[in-house]
Amino acid sequence: MGYAQDYATAILHRGRVPMDPADFVPDWADRPRKAKHYPGAESFPLPETDYPAHATVTAGCLPGAAPPADQPFTLPLLSGMLQDSYGLVGRRLGVQANTDLGALPHYPQANWSRGTASGGGLYPVSVYWVSGPGGPLVPGVHHYAPPLHAMRRLLAGDVSGEVGAALGAYGEATDQYLVVGVKYWQNAFKYNSFSFHAVSMDVGALVQTWRVWARARGLRLAPALWFDEARLARLLGLGDDEEGLFAVVPLRWETPRTAPLTTDAPAGAAVRLRDQERSRTVLGFETLRRVHRATAGHAADRPPAGALDGCAPPRPPHGAAPVALPPAGFPGTSVRSALRARRSSFGRFDASVPVTAPQLATALAACAGTRLDSDAEPEGTPALARLYAFVNHVEGIEPGAYAYEPGTHTLRLVVPGAPGPFLQRNYFLSNYNLEQAGAVLVPAVRMSAVLDAVGDRGYRLVNATVGAIAQTFYTAAAALGLGAGVALGFDNISYIEELGLAGSGEAPLLIMLLGNERPGPADFRSEIA
Repeated sequence: MGYAQDYATAILHRGRVPMDPADFVPDWADRPRKAKHYPGAESFPLPETDYPAHATVTAGCLPGAAPPADQPFTLPLLSGMLQDSYGLVGRRLGVQANTDLGALPHYPQANWSRGTASGGGLYPVSVYWVSGPGGPLVPGVHHYAPPLHAMRRLLAGDVSGEVGAALGAYGEATDQYLVVGVKYWQNAFKYNSFSFHAVSMDVGALVQTWRVWARARGLRLAPALWFDEARLARLLGLGDDEEGLFAVVPLRWETPRTAPLTTDAPAGAAVRLRDQERSRTVLGFETLRRVHRATAGHAADRPPAGALDGCAPPRPPHGAAPVALPPAGFPGTSVRSALRARRSSFGRFDASVPVTAPQLATALAACAGTRLDSDAEPEGTPALARLYAFVNHVEGIEPGAYAYEPGTHTLRLVVPGAPGPFLQRNYFLSNYNLEQAGAVLVPAVRMSAVLDAVGDRGYRLVNATVGAIAQTFYTAAAALGLGAGVALGFDNISYIEELGLAGSGEAPLLIMLLGNERPGPADFRSEIA
């Protein structure tokens, strides 16, 4: 049993046994930037991209509805995908219940909206584009700068073979890759030891935004989570423990690679430019360092096919008759429109207008169909997560806690009765009114089984999967015209006890709130992209 299991245990029990440092207070005046900054790096703006109306949320989110994934990437497509996922697209200011409301009117603390959700709104993910001679630019390593929607060149020269070698035998031949990293301090300055749990979900949320965006356009993305992380860290010039590399995404490009892939990069080729840190004081956290090193160890030892087959949640016990749900279906909303509309509701739920059964059914089907299709999940691998639904106010469905069965598209009652008091009692913060939400969806994963099957790096897979489900949930809610919120501040053990999950080993890892919002909100919104 590795350290990731110890970390997972501490995460699940933190509502009852605080994690160290328990008395930590963030220094907001000395907070880091929300993106890495490379002074002196040459940058170039990315082109604008239209998003066709036929590329809908239905095609991007519902299983079996996507067009054939046979289209290649181009520079305009890559630009559009990055802008709609992690670029700054607008400024939001609304009267809501989150604790940062007082700071938002001030420009330095402005809330810039993005298509992808992020824990605490911190956006610690770094996106690197490693481009070989088959791409549209001089080969090299580039860093995506979200505030500018531009690429910064960090290295000139073809080092794409280094990425291919780090991946090993995975994916089709290409010389175009996106490398997804996390600069820990961008999140740890607030969440300290808890940071790794949050940022590993952020990675899944971003990759899922890409996958939804790409699927609706007939593009295919399949991330690799197992690769030679140390080799790529050296290439990108990253210091020990400051940044983790969580995923590599090969891109099928419009100009296929014709020459054989070579790993003969110049000796010592590596990024020399360094990120300029804004914070005067950067703290280290031993728990974060240990879980990073544990999950980075044996990173190139990709699990064999079938390794995860025994990790699927068991079917819930048969009790009450299953509740049939209406067919899932989204309105004809484009993926871009849904991503631009995505936001967190923060205390604005209103139980006087219930969620409809078709809306709940669609959100459940979309979330249950979410998977990363990573290198550890070849076709036929069972889903790692099961969805539970705490129904408060849904037309035609009695209040209670239910297990969702995607194969039959039904709900099976687990705990009868209104769940509102339980939900609110076991939520740590004051920024959400859970009893007013129409339903609260809870993805649960057999974390220990995954870690036993594939090792400590499986923690990244589990959390990326849950983050991907959360992003699908937000996108689906926006397309359905519903309010949404995702939260980590709840007593995981109470949910295990309430749902009777101790025997199955399922761990509820976040809660997702769905409902209508109060009418006539006081909102300011300025679109900048």
